[in-house]
Amino acid sequence: MEIDFNKTDGLVPVIIQDEHTLEVLMLGYMNQAAYDKTVKENIVTFFSRSKNRLWTKGETSNNFLHVKSIDIDCDKDTILIKVKPDGPTCHTGDRSCFKTTYNQNFILELERIIADRYENPVEGSYVNKLRNKGLNKIAQKVGEEGVETVIAALAETEFDLINESSDLVFHLLVLLREKGLTLETIAKNLEQRHK
Repeated sequence: MEIDFNKTDGLVPVIIQDEHTLEVLMLGYMNQAAYDKTVKENIVTFFSRSKNRLWTKGETSNNFLHVKSIDIDCDKDTILIKVKPDGPTCHTGDRSCFKTTYNQNFILELERIIADRYENPVEGSYVNKLRNKGLNKIAQKVGEEGVETVIAALAETEFDLINESSDLVFHLLVLLREKGLTLETIAKNLEQRHK
């Protein structure tokens, strides 16, 4: 990838995005050396303007940012890196350096949590209890929650509708995981149908 480091006096902005939830986690800067080290090690390294040196995110906290993809913008002077974070990205302990009021993509995060429960079962986890009951029970729960969502929409409060809709989405995510599908698959299908 050809990045124009000269356009911006040797430093280019780097947007760090969670590979799964797509949440923007932070903004940093890279020079050529930081970029080369990032590509070589698949761990994000910035050029710290305050320290005036290369700085690998996580070098003191162990909250490394593992590179999953790197894209360059059309002007070749900004980098987008999708990462798998080892922990909170912000030095304050928050998941993101941006103080958004909620994780706008929590449904994608919830999908990741459900997948993790499948791969690393936790005793007492509701996901694992459902999984142990099998596909028929999981599908039945989606049906039940669908009916309860309709009833809430027609005859109950907004609060009830929100709760029933949340239950429906959660159980649908479990069903998709049980069948080996992801929200990405559904989103691509919806996008294709929209065309």
